[in-house]
Amino acid sequence: MKMPLDQVLLATAIGAYVLAALALLVYFFSREDWLRNFGAPLAIAGCVAQFAQLIARYEMTGIWPLLNLYGSLSLFSAMAVAIFIGFAFRYRAWYAGGFVLVLAAIFLAYGATWNEGTLPAVPSLQSYWAKIHVPIVVSSYAAFLVAFVFSCIYLLKYYAERGFMQPQVVAPMATDAGPVVPASPLAVADFTTPVEDSTPALARAAASGNAVAAWLTTLPSLPQLDVIVYRAVAIGLPLISIGIITGAMWAKESWGAYWQWDPKETAALATWIVYLAYMHLHTRHAWRGLRTNWVSVLGFVSVIFCYLGVNIWISGLHSYKV
Repeated sequence: MKMPLDQVLLATAIGAYVLAALALLVYFFSREDWLRNFGAPLAIAGCVAQFAQLIARYEMTGIWPLLNLYGSLSLFSAMAVAIFIGFAFRYRAWYAGGFVLVLAAIFLAYGATWNEGTLPAVPSLQSYWAKIHVPIVVSSYAAFLVAFVFSCIYLLKYYAERGFMQPQVVAPMATDAGPVVPASPLAVADFTTPVEDSTPALARAAASGNAVAAWLTTLPSLPQLDVIVYRAVAIGLPLISIGIITGAMWAKESWGAYWQWDPKETAALATWIVYLAYMHLHTRHAWRGLRTNWVSVLGFVSVIFCYLGVNIWISGLHSYKV
C-alpha cells in the first residue's frame, strides 16, 4: 500500500530530527565541527519537510491542518526548530540544537498518535479565525521552548560555577564594628565583572587542567546566554499577547462573549502573566540572570500545562481532543 505524501514527509521530518539531534547532542559535548556540519543541514531539512507536510495535508484534504492536536503539535515542533535555526545562525548556537530537536521530535511523534484521519472540524472551529489565532499562539509556544532550552544551559553553567567555587581564605579585617567578611565571588562575577569573566571559578579550574571546567568554558558566557533567552521571550510574549486578543475575538464570534474564564483562557492568561513578569524582572539588575532564567523555566512549564494539560485532561470549551 502506497503511503500518502503527508505521511512520507512526516516520517522524513522525524527521521531527520532524530539524526540531527544525535549529531548535535554529541557536538554539545565534543565540539567536533563535523558533527555540527552534519546535524545542522538535517535540522533544516526536517523543518522544511514539516512545513511541506502541513501544506500537503491541507492540499490533500481541503481541511485546515491546525484544528486538532496532531496538526498544532506539528506546527509547534516545526516553528520551534525554525526559530532555533534563526538563533543558531545569529548567535552561533548550534550547541543547543540537540536539545531543541529532541523536544521537537518528541512532540511531533506524540502529535502523530493523535492523527485520526481527516475528520471535519467541530462547528466552532470552522472560522477564518482558526487561520489567524492558532498559528500565532502555537508560534509563541515555540519561541518559549527555545527560551527554555537556553535557560537550562544558563542554569547548568551557573550552578557549575558555584560548584567549582572555592571558599576564599582571607584573614578578616578588624574594625570597630567587627570583622569584615569578603563578598561572595559569584556575586561579584554576576554584577561587576566583564562578560568574559562572569565565571572566574570555571576559568581557574579549566586553567588547572579540569576537563569538565574546560568544556563548560566553551559555552557562551552567562550574560550572553541570558541575552539569547531574553530575545526568545521577546518573540514569544508579543505573539501570545496577540493570540489572546484574537482568541477573545474568535470567542465573541463563536460563543457570544470575549471571555468566559474557560480553563484554556485562564491557563493562557497565567502563562502570559509569567512571561510578562519575566520581562519586567529582567529590567531589574538584581533579578536579571539566575532568577529570570528560573522564571523562564517556570513559564515553559505553564505553557505545557496550558497547551497539553488543559486540552487533554481538563474539560472545557477548548477540549476537543481530536
